[in-house]
Amino acid sequence: MKAGQATARPALQLFLLSRLAIWVIAAGAVLLFDPWSGRGPWDKPRLHDIGPDWLFNLWARWDSDWYIQIAQHGYVWPSSRPAFFPLYPLLIGPLGHVLGGHTVVAGVLVSLAAACVAVVLLHRLAAERLGSPAALRAVLFLAVFPTTLFLGAVYSESLFLLLSVAAFLLAERGRFWSAGIAAGLATLTRPAGLALIPALVVLAWRTPRRGRALAGVAVAPLLFALYPLTLWLWLGHPLAFLTAQHGIWRRHVSWWGPLGGFVEGVQQHAAKDLVVAAVLVALAVVAWRRIGAAYGIYALASLALPLSWPSDTHALWSISRFGLVLFPIVLALAALATTRTRTVVIAVVLGAFSVEAVVKWALWYWVA
Repeated sequence: MKAGQATARPALQLFLLSRLAIWVIAAGAVLLFDPWSGRGPWDKPRLHDIGPDWLFNLWARWDSDWYIQIAQHGYVWPSSRPAFFPLYPLLIGPLGHVLGGHTVVAGVLVSLAAACVAVVLLHRLAAERLGSPAALRAVLFLAVFPTTLFLGAVYSESLFLLLSVAAFLLAERGRFWSAGIAAGLATLTRPAGLALIPALVVLAWRTPRRGRALAGVAVAPLLFALYPLTLWLWLGHPLAFLTAQHGIWRRHVSWWGPLGGFVEGVQQHAAKDLVVAAVLVALAVVAWRRIGAAYGIYALASLALPLSWPSDTHALWSISRFGLVLFPIVLALAALATTRTRTVVIAVVLGAFSVEAVVKWALWYWVA
């Protein structure tokens, strides 16, 4: 264990340094430019107003409010709250109470803690699959990913990343019951957690004790069933998490299946999102070929969910944020960046988009 911790230390230090840089960029953006007026209590501060609360509030934007509402007041119906799964608000609610009602602070702390653990586990998994140099590259690409800011925001991305990486790492080591629990908790964090199940089935099928391994994986859908059961008991609507998507986001199941996002993206002239989606799909295929079928299946199945369920107004809404938590994507990039020049080019390109996203986020422009 000590050797593993020592090996992961540079990766963790790299990630923490990137978080510091993101905080500085976000704070600087708010100090230098006026955020949108009327977007909450975090308008442009004066220097003497800056304190811990203001710095934490930088990371509560847009969908953060849904998580905070759920953490403080639970689910109601009719409402869009059921679209946001319960595990993350279940963690930040009690912590916020302990912190004297500072739910935003609790959300940021939970996100950062989960991200740090996820980085350590990702480094270990990548080192086992690709070697130590590639493992460090994978963490670098995660740290500068265009939507990496969400790993420290009041969003569920960090928690989901932690649980999904943990599920794969445990499965690779033959601990399928623990992997099933991790995957089940992931399904209670984000709907994309369901994409872990077929990937874990592939890994379980290849083990000598296939039946026991598959039984462990079966824990995941059982845990997922707790959410609709809770919604049924609490609200009387077990599928409220599906219906809630129709309101604000106007999502619908496309007859084109996973091609639906591309088809409607073309119709809506969403060129940037189309490029992002195409790159993510291509990298998922690379992950399949370079790292293993289970990794490609997980990435492709995860992408198939939003692609099959586009929005009437923004077909590929949040596609770059969905890609952030698909760790096979950064593993694929790490596998492709076999030279220092490739590594630098990829990191610079990703980092440029990341800086843009952080500035926009800080100024209350919609990001992913």
